[in-house]
Amino acid sequence: MCGLAGIFHFDGRPVSEGLLRSMSARIAHRGPDGEGYFTENGIGLAHRRLSILDVSEKGAQPMHSRDGVWTVVFNGCIYNYQEIREALRARGHSFISGTDTEVITEGLAAYGPEIFQRFDGMFAVAAWNSKEQALYLSRDRFGVKPLYYWMMPNGIAFASEIKALIVHPDYKMNVDLGALNEYFTFQNLFSYRTLFGEIAMLPPANTIRFDATHKQMKHQSWWDYDFTKPDESLSFEDACSETQRLFIDAVNRQMISDVPVGAYLSGGMDSGSITGIASRKVRRLSTFTAGFDMSEVTGVESNYDERRDAELTANYFKTEHYEQVINAGDLSWSLPRVVWHLEDLRVGMSYPNYYISRLASKFVKVCLQGTGGDELYGGYPWRYYRVYQSLDQKAFFDNYYGFWQRLVPDEQKIELFQSNIFNQVDLNEPRQVFERVFTFNDLLRYDTPEQQIANSLYFEIKTFLPGLLIVGDKLSMANGLEERFPFLDNALVNFAQKIPIRHKLADLEQKKRLDENDFAAKKRLYQESSQGKNVLRKAMMDFLPESIVNRKKQGFSAPDESWYRGENAAYVKQLLLDKKTISSEFIRPEYIERIVHEHIDQRINHRLLIWSLMNFEWWCRLFLDGQTYE
Repeated sequence: MCGLAGIFHFDGRPVSEGLLRSMSARIAHRGPDGEGYFTENGIGLAHRRLSILDVSEKGAQPMHSRDGVWTVVFNGCIYNYQEIREALRARGHSFISGTDTEVITEGLAAYGPEIFQRFDGMFAVAAWNSKEQALYLSRDRFGVKPLYYWMMPNGIAFASEIKALIVHPDYKMNVDLGALNEYFTFQNLFSYRTLFGEIAMLPPANTIRFDATHKQMKHQSWWDYDFTKPDESLSFEDACSETQRLFIDAVNRQMISDVPVGAYLSGGMDSGSITGIASRKVRRLSTFTAGFDMSEVTGVESNYDERRDAELTANYFKTEHYEQVINAGDLSWSLPRVVWHLEDLRVGMSYPNYYISRLASKFVKVCLQGTGGDELYGGYPWRYYRVYQSLDQKAFFDNYYGFWQRLVPDEQKIELFQSNIFNQVDLNEPRQVFERVFTFNDLLRYDTPEQQIANSLYFEIKTFLPGLLIVGDKLSMANGLEERFPFLDNALVNFAQKIPIRHKLADLEQKKRLDENDFAAKKRLYQESSQGKNVLRKAMMDFLPESIVNRKKQGFSAPDESWYRGENAAYVKQLLLDKKTISSEFIRPEYIERIVHEHIDQRINHRLLIWSLMNFEWWCRLFLDGQTYE
């Protein structure tokens, strides 16, 4: 819900409302229902509204606390706002709206920035304290809602999206080469930098404070995941029953809305479980699925279309079901739009996400999403088993870093980058960024298989999940749609972290007995390991048909390996092998040509790298060259 932007001049210079309006216009898609502005003593706040709770003018932002001290702009939804509102009423606070925004303003008046730690929800907040002459920026525990900032020589600018920052006349567009190196290593950024030089993302569960007197940032990190203290006394049956109870509560809590709520529905367990519970609360729930034209698709990708399984689930729960069929030709139209809205390049082939959110936005304003279940309950066992027999921390890092170099290994960077770019990047930096994710948490241990797998869960939920959430937020909000994530519920996450690894992974004991020298058996078991999320599967048995609960894990991805070799081969060549290809300023054209031909000639499957090269090319065209996609 919504988008925000703002500027704080430490020297008290007035903020131009015209500049605020220009920043706001760049993120108008995030809030088509209204806009608002506030300027005072060097601070300027802008807000675009997508009305979800109390759609009347009483919910307009910026919003002020009753005592006049706090002014807030906010993006997100606080699911426990009603409980907090009652506690504040008991302290003498009054309310004139039914919004969660007013709970933030009055919560700040009562408790100060500590209130952020009490919220169960997704949020990015900018809060101005007129008494302290201080600005606070904060994000939710899990990083569902983005918030970017740029430190100016004598101030700070911030926004829900980067495109609102780069309209500032003092920002000089440049590429963060360290971030570029990181992206072409991981197809993601594990740090909080961006490809835009000097623009960073505020980490999840963090609050930063700026005041005009000290003119510096005070940083507070107030929460982190912790898989290091499993409750070994917890039985499998109790883990399943408590997961079921908390999951039902989470879905019901996240359905709070004054506008229609729907659900994405793949053929899998996570979205099916959400649909099953939500359909009890909403008669004739709207559900949405994206599938693919498979007429020119071969090999393993021929199973990528999930429409049949989704239809079976929709029929089972009697939902009002809608489908979008994506074909190869849809890539060229959507890719520049996806890159423009994503801006902060992240994981995977995301254009199907754009299409399905576009479909859902025609019928609802809020859509429930299944993201998070894999990361909490162990949905990627073939990844964890690469490291569970590591001898020590160094061996663990070596094994896992090798796996997470998804695009270009460090030793091939000299072939990837132009010589002047290669000379400016630090080849050791991606490994350092990777290790810092672990070493940031001094509780992690590497002595047992369970500890090593718990570390894998911690790493993926700190890196891979935030990438998925950024993609989800940007591409849904591009269509004026709010996504919600029932698996990212405070109580459910707290409990899931306590469940022993042996309950989550069905074949852990079998893996422990595996002879390390039996390479054929190792390879076979790794390939066949799909029975993660054991607790979650059992917990969902009461809601779903057995065929859905036990369906083999499958990601949501277009069959691009086939399409890049067939129907989209000409588009790939046109975009990446043309003399006008802008990204060749950074990437060697001969390297790109080799990658494209190896893929088209069916020698090596480079679908991930080709996707990322095309994304970066459009990123260069849109943000460096100023092109448009219309």
